[in-house]
Formats: sequence, structure tokens, C-alpha cells
Amino acid sequence: MHDREIAAPPIRMKDLAELAGVSTSTISRALTNHDSIPQATRHAIQELAAKHGYVVNNSARSLRQSQTRTIALALPLAHEQDQLISDPFFLSLFGNLADEITKRGFDVLLVREPSPDAGWFERLIRSRRADGYIVIGQSTQHDALNAVADDFLPFVVGGSPLPGQRYCTVGSDNFGGGRIATEHLLKRGNRRVLFLGPFALPQIDQRLEGYKAALKQHRLPIAEELIIDAHFTGTSAYEQTCRALCSGLEFDAIFAASDGIAVSAIRALDSAGLTCPGDVAVVGFDDSDLALQSRPPLTTIRQDVAGMAIEIVRILFRRLEGFSTDSASLPIELVVRESAP
Repeated sequence: MHDREIAAPPIRMKDLAELAGVSTSTISRALTNHDSIPQATRHAIQELAAKHGYVVNNSARSLRQSQTRTIALALPLAHEQDQLISDPFFLSLFGNLADEITKRGFDVLLVREPSPDAGWFERLIRSRRADGYIVIGQSTQHDALNAVADDFLPFVVGGSPLPGQRYCTVGSDNFGGGRIATEHLLKRGNRRVLFLGPFALPQIDQRLEGYKAALKQHRLPIAEELIIDAHFTGTSAYEQTCRALCSGLEFDAIFAASDGIAVSAIRALDSAGLTCPGDVAVVGFDDSDLALQSRPPLTTIRQDVAGMAIEIVRILFRRLEGFSTDSASLPIELVVRESAP
């Protein structure tokens, strides 16, 4: 019986960069004949790539070589399969992203992936339906995004940095937002602050850490019974708040992980005959249209959605030109209204 020969794994852009002693962005620009790389260096890198059988991913074209002139907005929803694109935060972000992309003469492709597996993003890239990709939130897809980060440059993730991350993110200061929201409630005299939201998710977990940091700074205990998991979709936040009230759990304030969750919590308080902010003060996160529509109007953490969209698109188009980029975090702002004056 003959031993079967095991094929060597294909060489990656990262491997070529190590062999050539340059960065992956230099490799990317050299393989697409970018003028920023000297001609001799370009030829040397191209010969090295040919020698080792490296095949350029045709999706990773520079701006000038783009074939589709389309940018895909991808929304992986492994954590919330029923979440709608009509969610106020998504609507605002998508609208601002679309404005920035179309200003540059590109079309927008919206891809909603309700059941992403480990290879969904790689398959999307290989479909060549777009020249660049903006992924809205990591969801549970950190490993899937890392898997393509070394060999595919033109994509940006709207989210916060995670340990071991190799892809580029643009997002808000979620930790700072959670800390500021909780500090506001503590400074107004609240002492039993309920955290309400899907705290296992990227970005939301950082809002929870900010909440904990504020409690520690005020020398208050972190009570696990006051940290309640609630989904963005359906009636989850309403039901969880009702359950907490029926159980006799004592709290005088709520920090909600989103404006939608905050509004649902206020409805639950009203159903139980409690007033906001008289009995329970509430602070949300996002400053979406819901914050002003809420009764009472919602105190919340404002994310600069328009600024986030501008930065995401700016960085993506730099990456389309073959340049590696750093991640970015935008500041947040507390907006005080009647739910927690």
C-alpha cells in the first residue's frame, strides 16, 4: 500500500511578507502594481510569489482596478437571528454608510447572514460580488473574520477591538459609555443599578465592564442578580424586566445596552405601576430616534453614527488602495433627558 502524498498548504500573503522581509500591505500593493512600490521591488515580490505558487485573490483589487464598483454591507446575526435591518441603530448606520459610499461613485450591496458558519465570510469574498466589505459587528464571528484577515485587505468591521484580533475595526468607546452611563446614575443618588442587555456579545460586554468599573470606583458591590441577559429582539427586555419586578428584586435604576432595550424596560415599569424616573431611572445606549420618541424622553449614550460611517468608509477605501490601516475608536457623549435627569 503506497503512502499518500499530503499536499502542502497554499502559501499566504503573510508567508510571502515574511519571506520578503516586508509588510503584508507592501506585498498587496506590489502584486497589484501600485505606484507607491518601486518597480524593482514590485518585480522581486512578483517573482517570489510566482516561485511559491501564490495566487492573487482577484477580489482584493485596488480602487483603480475595481470591477464591480460595489461595496457590500454584511450583517452576521448568529446571536440574534430574528433581528431586523429596520432596527433604528442599523437604519441610521446603513443610511450614513450608503451616503458615504455612493458619494465615491460606488453601489451598495446589503447582505444579511442569519446563520453564519465558520466559512461564510470567505465564501462571500470569493463570490466577487463586491470589491470591498463592511461587516457590521463581530457577532460570534471573530474567528471567521480572523481567518481571512491575513490574505484579504479590503474589509473593515464596525465594532470594538477584541483580544487576538487581526482585522481592522471602527467603533465607539463602549467601555467608556458604560462607565459614564452608570456614573451618571450613581451621581444622582441611585445605588441599585440594573444592567440589562446581551452581555456575552462583543461591544455589549465592554459596556458591562464599564458598568462594573463605575460601581468599583464608587466602592459599591457588583451584584450578579442585577446583571440580566436580555436580547435586542422581540419582547425579551420587557419580559425580563417584568420577571425581575415580580421576583421582588430591588433596583432603583436601569442601564440598558441599547435604546430599544431601555424603552422596553420603561414599558415594563409602567405596566407594574412604577414611574420613570420617579421610581426607577433609566439610561439607554445609541441615541437613536427611539430616545426622543420614548415617554419620558430617554437619557442615553450618544454614538457618533455619522462620524463612524465616515471613518469606516475612509479606512475601507485606503485598504482598497492596498494600504494597511489601524483600528479606530470614536468618542461617545452622555445626553441627559427626562428618564434620568
